[in-house]
Amino acid sequence: MKIYSVSDPEFKPYGQVLEGYDTAELIAAMEAIPLPAEGVSYEPGIASLEACAVFADFRDRGYGGMPIQLGMCWGRNTKLNCLEYHRDSEINLGAGDFILLLAKQDEIVDGVLDTAKVKAFRVPAGVPVEVYATTLHYAPCHTDAPAGFRVAVVLPRGTNTEKPAFEPKSAEDGWMTARNKWLLAHPESAEAASGAHIGLSGVNVDIAEAL
Repeated sequence: MKIYSVSDPEFKPYGQVLEGYDTAELIAAMEAIPLPAEGVSYEPGIASLEACAVFADFRDRGYGGMPIQLGMCWGRNTKLNCLEYHRDSEINLGAGDFILLLAKQDEIVDGVLDTAKVKAFRVPAGVPVEVYATTLHYAPCHTDAPAGFRVAVVLPRGTNTEKPAFEPKSAEDGWMTARNKWLLAHPESAEAASGAHIGLSGVNVDIAEAL
């Protein structure tokens, strides 16, 4: 699989690079959190990250003053497994280089997305990127296995917490797995085995050989 850069024109339909954010303090706080022994961890909001000065900048400049949360996804990963989307943009920032596997919401057909539509984008360390609301994404991938990845995740407060209780009235309602989180799972994924909507067809993309 070809790995593009977020500075390439191919990234424009999926998101944009953000400028004017001082991320040094945040990166230091992220690096103080140990990697999991295996796999990937995610926390929607982490107090030590939200205490960083850039939190207010993300809130006021990035989200126009809306309440936000600043958490992290970290560990080691090279596979797609699933794709998700929210009703808003997500801001990501890596302590080191990392790779995002992305597709577009309008490429979903009858509840299923062909993984041949997925593109890979490398994000340089310390560079914040906005991933648009219409961009499908999931866990980042590392560029170096021993180092793993640490990626800050900025979203409206409450996202990825407990799923609201309601009576489903559309097919899309059945894709929701958490608050403000709609998920398409590959049949081979643990999420599919746990009952998530199987919404990815084709190969479960693995970028290991491209690294």
